[in-house]
Amino acid sequence: MSADHSPWADDSVQLFRKSVRRFIEEQFLPRQTHWRAQHGPDPEAWPAAGRIGLLLPDLPEDYGGAGGSFAHQAVVLEELARAGVHFGGVIQAVVARYLLTYGSEAQRRRWLPSLARGELVAAIAMTEPDAGSNLQGIKTTARRDGDRYRISGSKTFITNGARAGLVCLAAKTDPRATAGRGISLILVETRDLAGYSTGPALDKIGMHGQDTCELFFDGVEVPAENLLGPAEGKGFAQLMEQLPYERLMVGVTAVAAAERAVELTARYVKERQAFDKTLFDFQNTRFKLAECKTQAQVGRIFIDHCIQQFLAGRLDDVTSAMAKYWLTETQCRIADECLQLHGGYGYMNEYPIARLWSDSRVQRIYAGTNEIMKEVIAWSL
Repeated sequence: MSADHSPWADDSVQLFRKSVRRFIEEQFLPRQTHWRAQHGPDPEAWPAAGRIGLLLPDLPEDYGGAGGSFAHQAVVLEELARAGVHFGGVIQAVVARYLLTYGSEAQRRRWLPSLARGELVAAIAMTEPDAGSNLQGIKTTARRDGDRYRISGSKTFITNGARAGLVCLAAKTDPRATAGRGISLILVETRDLAGYSTGPALDKIGMHGQDTCELFFDGVEVPAENLLGPAEGKGFAQLMEQLPYERLMVGVTAVAAAERAVELTARYVKERQAFDKTLFDFQNTRFKLAECKTQAQVGRIFIDHCIQQFLAGRLDDVTSAMAKYWLTETQCRIADECLQLHGGYGYMNEYPIARLWSDSRVQRIYAGTNEIMKEVIAWSL
């Protein structure tokens, strides 16, 4: 079983998959070495992706999207993972979902079409140097001053940060409020914005082709109408409500990457010779790959179930946490076993399995660490 045979992938979804796969192979794959060297995709990659509906395939057509469902979004995630391409479209989709769910009609009309076309790149800024999974501990402030907010603070590990023209920022609008009650989401347009700056590309162990940096806000002023939602103090609840969507996307990517690792390794061990026979002729090799194939298959069935539940509006927080936790752990385990079967070549970055292995590790960290996922699951016991 593979993504091509998933129960949620009807004929229209499969047709979309063919166009997405062809686009990635022709437009993105040849640029990967360059993207990794410059720590991010070329600027023109965004509008190119927008033109074929790759950026926001599940956004309604009324707002410039492709009018599809999460099934179409899952296809994009799977095809990028299959190709080993890291492109910040996931963050684009997350910010668009915040806008669609909580934004005013004016905000939707103002930003969603540009996001869908790739004319505007989005980032979501939650994490700070001293506040990761504990979002309640953020220190960035947005103080209301008449019809504007004055923002001060910094954010780190921000995907799309260097290119972002629109930042969905989590900030304290009421520093005296306890827990998450004083947090709000504010949309920040960064072009020519006084007091706003970005740091250099962060030196990560993987995902080198995806731009990640720090953001700095030094008395930045934005219109008060850029507040997301009807009132201040709703940001923490908004973040919690939408994290399952992001975690489901992480799970989709995890399964696709695990399947790709098995595919790459099966091909390699059938060609690689040792002691006058192929590596596949050794029982240990066959057994290890049998284990990996089984784990990837179980993961496929689980993620297909989660996608179907999401499409039906029934995916709950606990199940999405399970998907993010178990599938990323499985991804890393399979990637490690498959790298081992490549021997010394598995440690060379020119081999796809080496990049897949190093790229996989962060999956257990972002969108809430897997330790936090276990807490979410434990609360349901």
